[in-house]
Amino acid sequence: MKQREDAEVGARARDGLARVLAALDGPDAVDAFLDDLCTPAEIEAMADRWSVVPLLAQGLSYRQIHDETGVSVTTVGRIARCLDAGAGGYRAALEHHHEHPAALPTV
Repeated sequence: MKQREDAEVGARARDGLARVLAALDGPDAVDAFLDDLCTPAEIEAMADRWSVVPLLAQGLSYRQIHDETGVSVTTVGRIARCLDAGAGGYRAALEHHHEHPAALPTV
């Protein structure tokens, strides 16, 4: 990953990305944007990570999640740490996920 000399430039770029994602109208528009923005491998990695989050919220073990998704146990653990003590993005996304349980457990 490239290192920016000017952190402010990077912060503005990230803010702009977040704003455009939030402004897109629906899953089809987001999917098209991701197709243009990311490589297939990047999209696959993000989709794999997201597929782990609802399973963690359901209380499945790391091994069960690995067996179901193919995502490494190490990556599942990293996602679990973010779900528990990250920036709150996964939990916010789970609130909009149609399959999440009514009460999210603490991981």
